[in-house]
Amino acid sequence: QVQLVESGGGLVQPGGSLRLSCAASGFTFGNYAMRWYRQAPGKEREWVASISNSGGITNYADSVKGRFTISRDNAKNTVYLQMNSLKPEDTAVYYCKPMALGNYWGQGTQVTVSS
Repeated sequence: QVQLVESGGGLVQPGGSLRLSCAASGFTFGNYAMRWYRQAPGKEREWVASISNSGGITNYADSVKGRFTISRDNAKNTVYLQMNSLKPEDTAVYYCKPMALGNYWGQGTQVTVSS
């Protein structure tokens, strides 16, 4: 059974940083690329970043490029999202998802950027 457990969210001031984690189980983690998505109140879920199964290729949405870094540790079955220079518009629930493995989602982790 595929399980995705996101953590690391919280309340942070503009300009601050957070590191999100997503612990995955129930599938062969190292075989799958992973993505981070986010959903702000009243908005559609949007893609944030992707990382290849080996970690060698990463891609980012223009809105986070240069501020966020996606990484993974295949030995720990975990994908990370380091978020720096946070802005109020980054406020959302953040989710991780394996690519091409079906419609599996975790519960997400809330990130609130506010002074």
